[in-house]
Amino acid sequence: MGAAWVALSLTLKIAAWATLANLVLGVGVGYALARWRFPGRDVLDAVLTLPMVMPPTVLGYYLLVLVGTHSLLGAWLLQTFGLRLIFTWQGAVIAATVVSFPLVFKAARAAFETVDAQLEDAARLLGVSEAGVFFRVSLPLAWRGILAGLLLAFARALGEFGATLMVAGSIAGKTQTLSIAVYEAVQAGQDDTANFLVAVTSITCITVLLAAGWLVPARDNTRRS
Repeated sequence: MGAAWVALSLTLKIAAWATLANLVLGVGVGYALARWRFPGRDVLDAVLTLPMVMPPTVLGYYLLVLVGTHSLLGAWLLQTFGLRLIFTWQGAVIAATVVSFPLVFKAARAAFETVDAQLEDAARLLGVSEAGVFFRVSLPLAWRGILAGLLLAFARALGEFGATLMVAGSIAGKTQTLSIAVYEAVQAGQDDTANFLVAVTSITCITVLLAAGWLVPARDNTRRS
């Protein structure tokens, strides 16, 4: 069971970093698309939502092309910083971030669109800067929807398999996440380990989904009142 706990801790670390990255990326992009009007906005929205419907192995292939050592970006990172993303836990973080990004982006955009723009305009008339409007008006009013999206993204990152396997592989203690460990335990006939990993993953995901479900109705009740 020692390897199972290692896989669990690694998965939690990857999911946490991916969720933190999406807190910045998803909220920023969601706010921009909720407030700015520009040609091609709907097309950009569709492209950013693609990871939600595209097969994870296809996403993993795109990431290999983008950050592999033979790509321009991957070769530059390796030569300049000595940073290799393929077959590392950092590469698994990138894969989990990309796969779970739409959950945060869509939730953040929807949450910001429910914020009354007149409140933001009133703050601007009072001399509040754009950054102040975002952090003092928009974000406090949208935080429940954003947090619900982050919880869903965390749960999605916990269960990520295809893209992570393509980019990070399955190196025990280094890149082997829970979902990959379950697959390999089943293949090896290690039923006890597989059952334990499945139980841990299921309990964690159910807890996260219940928390996310609690947040969304709370936001709706606030709007009705």
